[in-house]
Amino acid sequence: MYRIGIDLGGTNIAVGLVNEKYEIVCKDSTPTEAQARTGEEIALVIAELCKGVCAAKGVSLADVEAIGVASPGIVDHTNGVVEYSNNLPFRHFMIADLLRKHTGVQNVHAENDANAAAWGEAVAGVARGTSNSVMITLGTGVGGGVIIGNKVMSGFNYAGGELGHIVIEKGGVPCSCGRRGCWEAYSSATGLIRMTEEKLKECRAMGRGTVMEALVAAKGKATGRTAFDAMRAGDEAGREVVDQYISYLATGLADIINIFQPEVLSIGGGLSGERDTLLAPLLPLVNKEKYGGGIASVPQTRICIAELGNDAGIIGAAFLGI
Repeated sequence: MYRIGIDLGGTNIAVGLVNEKYEIVCKDSTPTEAQARTGEEIALVIAELCKGVCAAKGVSLADVEAIGVASPGIVDHTNGVVEYSNNLPFRHFMIADLLRKHTGVQNVHAENDANAAAWGEAVAGVARGTSNSVMITLGTGVGGGVIIGNKVMSGFNYAGGELGHIVIEKGGVPCSCGRRGCWEAYSSATGLIRMTEEKLKECRAMGRGTVMEALVAAKGKATGRTAFDAMRAGDEAGREVVDQYISYLATGLADIINIFQPEVLSIGGGLSGERDTLLAPLLPLVNKEKYGGGIASVPQTRICIAELGNDAGIIGAAFLGI
């Protein structure tokens, strides 16, 4: 039994042929070219990729049990329609119907990309065997997916689970969504880079040396690793940035736990690569901030790094509808 999972992004389309053990046995990708292609053309490209990964393994599309698409934006998973995506040419785009037409596979599902990644971790990753879990991704923004009772929670209008847009600092820095003080503005890689640049400016004004200067000069810019790498080199200014970042991250995580009380809260995205450097100082802060502070007699949420990495969306999409 095979399924196909599609991770559709504004930059790239990745397609994977997945077996019943949740293993990707063949994968291919191509640039999305969202500015140059229509939605119909993108659907045709996806269909060709699906045919390609099957052919590479000697599998017929007739042997594919289901196809799933993980797309950014508001996705009506009941009808397989991308209602809106700000970085793709989709407005009430009936992607499931188009893929049925172009592949011949009738069992086609669609879901928001963050929700699909959370589902991937729930069925095949770090939250496997649980009924209630949350996954957040720390990248350019802060994405989130919520699983309750073995189902994706997406709200009545399919726009739920936007965890990065809870406000943790009233009147704080502007967020890309138009609000101020969103968790995303403080806990994304973008937010971490902003804090790094602010600390560099402060150090320059004070005549204070920092390893971050050399790291930025070598890279040509500050990155999400700059402060962490400086801290590992014993740099105090780098440590101050990391401490500030982790404090904001802990505040948002405590809010998420207080709302959902998931069995597992997993952290994915580029910054999750810091692993224990991130988790070790983070866990006691979350425990201190969350409701009850970790009462011994009450089961507690397990906070951990997600397992599936960049494959979470493909695997989650492949197993939508099970």
